[in-house]
Amino acid sequence: MADDLFKALADPTRRIILDELTEKSGQTLFEICSRLSMKHQLGISRQGVSQHLAVLEAAGLVETRREGRYKFHDLNTAPLRQIAERWPVPDTSRPQESTP
Repeated sequence: MADDLFKALADPTRRIILDELTEKSGQTLFEICSRLSMKHQLGISRQGVSQHLAVLEAAGLVETRREGRYKFHDLNTAPLRQIAERWPVPDTSRPQESTP
């Protein structure tokens, strides 16, 4: 799963999509395409965005839900927390004990 996560995060367009879902979760493909075009001046097709979303979904970073004929995309940060917990940062606020 970590390989899928790092692959998903490696692409700048996918990171922009995640930024947009952070700003407004529950967007449709149309909304995401519109925001990428208008806000970021990305000339990417709906199919291209859909493929990026599929990679993000496979990595667990995006979850989808259907309501009628609409498919909504939501950000899921759980995989990022799992990565962060994998390599904990040592607590440097306490003095280190020296071993004799």
